[in-house]
Amino acid sequence: MFCYQCEQTNRGTGCVTRGVCGKSPEVADLQDALMLAARRLARRYAETPAEARPTSLAPLLEDALFVTVTNVNFDPDVIEGRIRALLAAAGAFASLPPHASRADILEWSAPSSITARKAALGEDVTGLQELLAYGLKGMAAYAHHARQMGLSDPAVDAFVVKTLAAIDDGLADIDALLALNLECGAVTVDALALLDRAHCSTFGVPTPTAVRMGHIPGKAILVSGHDMVDLKALLDQTAGTGINVYTHGEMLPAHGYPELRKHEHLAGHFGGAWMKQVREFPEFPGAILMTTNCLMPPAEDYRGRLFTRDVVGWPGIAHVPGRDFSAVIEAALAAPGFTDTREERAHTVGFGHDAVLGVADKVVAAVKAGQIGHFAVIGGCDGSEGERSYYTDLAAELPDDTVILTLGCGKYRLLGHDYGTVAGLPRLLDMGQCNDSYSAVKVALALADAFECGVNDLPLSITLSWFEQKAVCVLLALLHLGIRNVRIGPRLPAFVTPKVLDILVRSFNLMPIGEPSSDISAMREVA
Repeated sequence: MFCYQCEQTNRGTGCVTRGVCGKSPEVADLQDALMLAARRLARRYAETPAEARPTSLAPLLEDALFVTVTNVNFDPDVIEGRIRALLAAAGAFASLPPHASRADILEWSAPSSITARKAALGEDVTGLQELLAYGLKGMAAYAHHARQMGLSDPAVDAFVVKTLAAIDDGLADIDALLALNLECGAVTVDALALLDRAHCSTFGVPTPTAVRMGHIPGKAILVSGHDMVDLKALLDQTAGTGINVYTHGEMLPAHGYPELRKHEHLAGHFGGAWMKQVREFPEFPGAILMTTNCLMPPAEDYRGRLFTRDVVGWPGIAHVPGRDFSAVIEAALAAPGFTDTREERAHTVGFGHDAVLGVADKVVAAVKAGQIGHFAVIGGCDGSEGERSYYTDLAAELPDDTVILTLGCGKYRLLGHDYGTVAGLPRLLDMGQCNDSYSAVKVALALADAFECGVNDLPLSITLSWFEQKAVCVLLALLHLGIRNVRIGPRLPAFVTPKVLDILVRSFNLMPIGEPSSDISAMREVA
């Protein structure tokens, strides 16, 4: 195996014996094979008019890409089954029959591995191919969520087919790869807008809502991951059962949606960011449902009450078919549940673009009056590295005239501190999940329009905490929009080679994080 698609990759260069995420070499190689099968299926239909392509094509490719995102699926049998489905759909273009053995599949895909391509094409070309592939994976995750709510975008589906086919054809021109990466950013904006529309039309427009960060007595189910549709189905099925439902990790923003918070047994939020689950899940006295990504290798003391859904999976862990959560409910009723009340604090969610732009006149007036001096976007993915304390320190050291916009599980680095208010507004505005990145983009563009200037002329800084492939496509979206001076950390991606980084620095002034105080001074100077 060789994998460097996420930030936690071993020694910052690549996992070669076992993934830091917990995936085995066999799973890593099968995920590579699944990517190759997706490329071959895309190539079969690349020249076919979109209207003539089978309706199953987009979901097949979307799910295959999503399965390979970091911390999603670790089950070799499930991944192999998906490979066979794609081989059957690709036909002769796969150059491998669907009934081939697992060993044959791995031998077939070996020449397309990162290691093989680095030897044949060099690190720069391979890195750009992987940057593009990871952008596609992130985009597929967003498109998958929207499709669960009945929305899709033909332009997004077409781009996935075109780009997978181009990679499979061996696209190796650096300028062409850079252009395609920026196009991936453009299409990502469309995918994020689609998901925003899907969430709001399904669950209502988010509004500022205080969330209980704690628990109350009673049987309990914990929902982690990202999928709001799963949460809604679970809330419907647990109504009247006496079971309280709690959110975890990236599900915290669910409380801002009217159609979700109307359920009184959506009782609060338990725990912190995704990587704390190995410590927090054993302490939760109920059933645990993992939706989509952010699954870590489960410990024995909660394996029996952990359930996976949709694309996420782990060998031996019960998987929920469809959205029938009866087994999860049974496990919750059998568990002891909470016997006490714990109220740590309240955290307010729901500051999506509608809420923020609803007071745009007040914000603009406060800027013109000198009350608000800066807007700082601090968010993205969280992780376990100590260097991520940078984001906590950065937020705490920002001047009091700064409005802080946060989203993604990177928000957990900012919680627990009282930032106060500025111009009558909370200084910390939680805009939602990483899936809600569109809100930050829309607010930035609206502010630029209000001040009749470009986004780069605003008193605005963007500091991203990256971890996996959804963060990659969000970065590509920002670059497509021409946004400069983005800081990224805690370290730069291993697949971005010095040559490619030099191009990004010259074109967009992309930079690594530094020391909080010096970064704040530089941000204010640019603004």
